[in-house]
Amino acid sequence: MTDDVVHLEPLDDNGVDTGIRILTLDRPDRLNAMSPALIDQLHERIDELRADGTARVVVLTGAGRGFCSGLDLRDASPTGLAAGEGRGRVQRGMDVQQRIATLVPALRSLRIPVIAAVNGAAAGGGLALALAADVRIAATSAKFNVAFVKLGLSGCDIGVSWLLPRWIGASRAFELMLTGRMVFADEAERIGLVSRVVPDDDLLDAALESARLICANSPTGVWMTKEVMWSQLEVASLQAGIDLENRTQILTSFTEDMHEAVGAFLERRPPEFRNR
Repeated sequence: MTDDVVHLEPLDDNGVDTGIRILTLDRPDRLNAMSPALIDQLHERIDELRADGTARVVVLTGAGRGFCSGLDLRDASPTGLAAGEGRGRVQRGMDVQQRIATLVPALRSLRIPVIAAVNGAAAGGGLALALAADVRIAATSAKFNVAFVKLGLSGCDIGVSWLLPRWIGASRAFELMLTGRMVFADEAERIGLVSRVVPDDDLLDAALESARLICANSPTGVWMTKEVMWSQLEVASLQAGIDLENRTQILTSFTEDMHEAVGAFLERRPPEFRNR
């Protein structure tokens, strides 16, 4: 029997579902390093979020002193994690590589926003998970590094070489990928890797504050915002980006929630969204 090392919990307010989900990596004794069980359970929890029709936003964090310290080299290696009798080392290694790497597009493809509440180390695969989030908030203790290059591997792994230049610019990203040096919370905020830094004890509250602000907007509006803002990272021209925006705005204007939002604004009351 494998212990649960990834937990997904709803956040209730006096027994009422807020729509906020807390996704916690729970191997604190290993700084939430990626073991086979953690990788598999994280995929499972993401699938549960995808099927949860009442979820509005998810906060991803780590238990204890760390967010995620990357691949657990005691329990796993890029070529030795997967078993497969009669299959070669390359084939088994690719199975593992793809199983880990697909966590990033799995988070990215969720219709609800992901807020990474980064406590302590976010290294290697942990950095990749943070980069895959829509919003990153760091504790004072947070620290980030491209650990792969320190292990004799390429610094380009698990989506980091695509995401990091888009968050902080190519020049800074290339230096971090080549050196593997540690970036502490204050620098992470200065270069735009995280949106803000808060004291460790305030981290979850800060993430929940952002989550509640997101939940105050219509579910479809947030979904379409996430979908378009990520797509814009790959659109080749301003006009193509505007065309995408135009179609999305007309699409959302036909929802009941859009009319509810306008009515609530005019009547100076909180909107009551029905996701329709």
